[in-house]
Amino acid sequence: MTFREFISENGYTVQTTFWEDFTIADRFGLSAIRDTYNRAFKEWNENYKFLTELVLVLNHKIWQHHKSHPEVAALYNDLWKQADLYAVENLKDDELNYFFEVTD
Repeated sequence: MTFREFISENGYTVQTTFWEDFTIADRFGLSAIRDTYNRAFKEWNENYKFLTELVLVLNHKIWQHHKSHPEVAALYNDLWKQADLYAVENLKDDELNYFFEVTD
């Protein structure tokens, strides 16, 4: 399922430009992807809805690249693990419930 299909199927409303940002970074390689992640995470890690969307996008980027670009998928997997762990360890109560509902 693509990110766009996920959105339409689950009624999720996109709140950021993360998908587009990472799609642009994909064209410039691993360092651009890492830089895009670092900037997005630093800026938005305290906004639980944006953090949730970041985790969603990273997860879908793993899937998008797993066959055609395994090294890109591996990087996205590492970044997804970092963001997901941060969310699980730092979000509380309603914020954590939101995270689990959207990412499940």
